[in-house]
Amino acid sequence: MSNQLAVAFAGTPAFALPALEAIATSSNRIVAVYTQPDRPAGRGRKLAASPVRQRAAVLGLPVEQPATLGDPAVQARLAALAPDVLVVVAYGLLLPPAILATPRLGCLNIHASLLPRWRGAAPVQRAIEAGDSTTGISIMRMEAGLDTGPVMLTEATPIGARETAGELLERLAAAGGRLILAALDALADGTARFLAQDPALATLAPRLRKAEARIDWRLPAVAIERQVRAFNPWPVADTRCGGQQLRIWQARVAPAAAGPAPGTILASGRDGILVMTGEEALVVERVQPEGRRPMNAPEFARARPLDGLVLG
Repeated sequence: MSNQLAVAFAGTPAFALPALEAIATSSNRIVAVYTQPDRPAGRGRKLAASPVRQRAAVLGLPVEQPATLGDPAVQARLAALAPDVLVVVAYGLLLPPAILATPRLGCLNIHASLLPRWRGAAPVQRAIEAGDSTTGISIMRMEAGLDTGPVMLTEATPIGARETAGELLERLAAAGGRLILAALDALADGTARFLAQDPALATLAPRLRKAEARIDWRLPAVAIERQVRAFNPWPVADTRCGGQQLRIWQARVAPAAAGPAPGTILASGRDGILVMTGEEALVVERVQPEGRRPMNAPEFARARPLDGLVLG
């Protein structure tokens, strides 16, 4: 690319790292990396830097960690950096109008869905939960609304039949890193084109809540299996087993005729724990008992009698 852009980057989790690294190693120039302030983490609750801050340090990039972008001093600092464009990837802070208006070429967001489907904080998880066969990455120009801006580029990908949210997020993060370079090239040479979203096609992807993790065994097995994949690695689908929490990390659908009440364990053995649902059965393959490490379901089943027990 002949025209180098001055890029401000804003991101916080590991999902943002491929885009940060791609831009940092391109002919573009990163003038600042914005990431959320260090937060208490782990059992000791010591302050921990975000993945983006840690990677920016390795790359030798200047870091800004404002608690809010609504502070006039923070806004003046960004204006002084004179970025051509602000690239935002899972930053986690609201961008007020003054920030959106600062970069000469606007603000681009890497969003993990094919907009306008799944606007919001959890597009990958909601796509898996809904049983979507395809998702992707969108590069959009940011505006005041939630993921409502016009779309510049997209890249679609199938969702694997057994793919978890964590696995899909990793693939989409890599795709975002590739696609943002094409977007910056188009901005620099004046060939960028934006397509307005059709609001009639919009669906929302609200942030996951821990309360959603509890399995309702009255649902069809296919819906529960999607829930297990969508909530892996967080917050992890769970149930009650013998009065204690049992997290379910991996499961698959199995055919079963109508039988005992949903949640009843039909059998347990080398293949896992077979549980009746509202429609068909679910083979639980990997679990995590309360206070213990994750383990294969047969290992858990060997330690206690399970057949006939009702989960929930």
